[in-house]
Amino acid sequence: MDQIEIKPLLGPLAATIQVPGSKSITNRMLLMTALAEGRSVIESALVSDDTRYMIAALQHLGYSIALDEQNSKIVMEGHGGAIPVKSADLFVGGSGTAMRFLAGFLTLGKGNFRLDGNARMRQRPIGDLIEALRKLGLATHCEANNGCPPVVIHGSDKFEGGQTVVDASLSSQFVSALLIPSPIWRKGLQLKFVGSAAIPFITMTIKLMERAGIRGIFTDDNFISVPGGQAYQPGCFLVEADASSASYFAAAALLCNGKVELSNLSRDSVQGDIQFLSVLRRMGAKVNWRRHAVVVEGTGEFSGLDIDMHAMPDMVPTLAVLAPFAQTPTRIRNVQFIRHHESDRIHALATELGRLGVSVIEHEDGLEINPGQPRPGTIETYDDHRIAMSFAVMGLRIPGIRIKDPGCVSKTYPHFFVDLAALG
Repeated sequence: MDQIEIKPLLGPLAATIQVPGSKSITNRMLLMTALAEGRSVIESALVSDDTRYMIAALQHLGYSIALDEQNSKIVMEGHGGAIPVKSADLFVGGSGTAMRFLAGFLTLGKGNFRLDGNARMRQRPIGDLIEALRKLGLATHCEANNGCPPVVIHGSDKFEGGQTVVDASLSSQFVSALLIPSPIWRKGLQLKFVGSAAIPFITMTIKLMERAGIRGIFTDDNFISVPGGQAYQPGCFLVEADASSASYFAAAALLCNGKVELSNLSRDSVQGDIQFLSVLRRMGAKVNWRRHAVVVEGTGEFSGLDIDMHAMPDMVPTLAVLAPFAQTPTRIRNVQFIRHHESDRIHALATELGRLGVSVIEHEDGLEINPGQPRPGTIETYDDHRIAMSFAVMGLRIPGIRIKDPGCVSKTYPHFFVDLAALG
């Protein structure tokens, strides 16, 4: 449908939500199990546009993958670090993880490969990753010579890995793209990275590599060393619930002064976005951990924050839609790199909040949002799932909020609006 109108809650909010599996973990595990020898099973996997693009790309590369969508289960037949085909033209839509991670993964190929995406993906930077791969000896370039996809890779058995430097100021995915295949490289990887957007995502990658059998990873500030000549181990892997997707329902509890229980989340999650619950606690929410769940409860009024969101960039839209309802202003800092995400998120948030009559100042690195009563309006979503889901939460409290192109949420959370309606 072209748009959907969100109806405010009619009664008290008290709900339990089973959040789908993490996109970030699912796409990482797809690559790691492809690199293992033999059969692996990924349970509670996310089935969404982004993970479908990754699955389709791996199938085009010759991997046998069975997807049981009803049971959120993926069975992968790995090839022990070898890519079965000698050439492929891969399309990954708007999936940043697929684009960046496959660029690193294809270092293991022997032949000619091309990576392309949709119109927005062709605007998203990848040049720093390509330069780091060239320093390792890979023959690769951006087809349009503009630092953005399409990417062309010529792989050979001479590629060994070794030492390189990457500027990760725009995306932590550049680091993860180098890390995932590096244990297979003969010389491994000695990586120095300059700056970094969202360090917790790099930590997530390392923890998942270790769970999949990789040993000897050494980290020291902005240096990472991975010994080469290793093998990923096949097995059965359970994907955590997506902490980023859970944020919308946790925010709803605070915004609507209600209670929401989020299943299959734990405080020791490998996902950095789990720390957004601590942000909500600082604002005034009650957060109570249980064995396999967390309960978030609003307590009435809540405060704004002056906060550096560099480590949780995907949570900026969720925080931004809460900000007008806070008792004090909110200043979001140090996230200039989210201008290069699915949309220019800083500008998109400033534009759409302004459309609703909210007092907002757009800074190069973030936003300043003042308390006020948003008015009804129709939200442009810029084909950005996080813009759509965040403003939908606002609609639980403000009547007349309409979300254009609601189908864009299928990128990471296809059943989001069904679950939102279940709140009552």
